[in-house]
Amino acid sequence: MSQNTLRVLFCIGVNQNFFDATPAEAKQVWGAFGVMMKGMEETPGIRVIGNMDDDQLMVGPSTTAPWTTYVLADADTLESVAAVCNLFRTTPVGESKLWKYCKIEARVGRELIIQN
Repeated sequence: MSQNTLRVLFCIGVNQNFFDATPAEAKQVWGAFGVMMKGMEETPGIRVIGNMDDDQLMVGPSTTAPWTTYVLADADTLESVAAVCNLFRTTPVGESKLWKYCKIEARVGRELIIQN
């Protein structure tokens, strides 16, 4: 990792619209979520390190922390981070977009390195 690389934690919450969706609509949301995750991995300047899903212990909508799922990544630029967030505005779910059902926030910092 270079000194200029950004360490990013993408925090994703599922909102009440998902829980109010019909089974068919929820299935469309789940498919769109998979498209978004693939898009995240394919975003230029983003290297996904891993993810964590909190759906077994987090039940119901998450509009603030704690979130439903997290993705840790390295990013070359702030613009790359914004491009990932924009996937929620552009990924279709039927006649809507993914951001009707989920939200994303990005925490940006740097890797913590302890000097001995």
